Amino acid sequence: MSLVSRLTSLLRSAARSPAVRRGARSLSRAAVQAVKEQRSDTSGHGAGRAAGKAAGRAAAGADSARALADRRGATPLTLEYAPRQDGHPDPGEVVWAWVPYEEDLSQGKDRPVLVIAEEPAATGGSDGTGEVLVALMLTSRDRADVGEVTTDQHGATWVDIGSGEWDREGRASEVRADRLLRLAPGEVRRAGGRLDRARYDRVSAAVRTVHGWR
Repeated sequence: MSLVSRLTSLLRSAARSPAVRRGARSLSRAAVQAVKEQRSDTSGHGAGRAAGKAAGRAAAGADSARALADRRGATPLTLEYAPRQDGHPDPGEVVWAWVPYEEDLSQGKDRPVLVIAEEPAATGGSDGTGEVLVALMLTSRDRADVGEVTTDQHGATWVDIGSGEWDREGRASEVRADRLLRLAPGEVRRAGGRLDRARYDRVSAAVRTVHGWR
């Protein structure tokens, strides 16, 4: 018997085996199920996930498109404590906003900021229109001792302001005094609380010192 004949005989025997038939049926069902799941992902849940990711990318892109450059120039800010119950973010209030990273305006995160002033957009930059908020970013990372002002190894100056309504866990926060954010009032997302006058004045003093304003 030739090799081909022997192989043909073996295949016929295998095809008649119940175990082999069960295995073949299982493989067939698994293949069909995989195809169905792939189609479902494409038209249903998968499409939803893809849409969600696309929406997330679009939202991030929209935020970065609206991001204003940090405040520049030597013109001193008018720092006056003026929180009001009017729904508008005022100096002395902590609010939430999308804050771009210093090294890349197209990237950033949603975080609390302390509003310290409001001024015409053209005063501190070449972008934006109308009035803009000038604010300082907050962090819950421990960078300064209680009630102290500290400059870290990167040259950033941090002022401890303690805890407040902006942090649900009641953690102490610090504000960065050397980086002046410019935010369009309409881009502020929600209120987070306010500082008392003493803490605002301490932050204002640090800002004036860092920027050389007298």
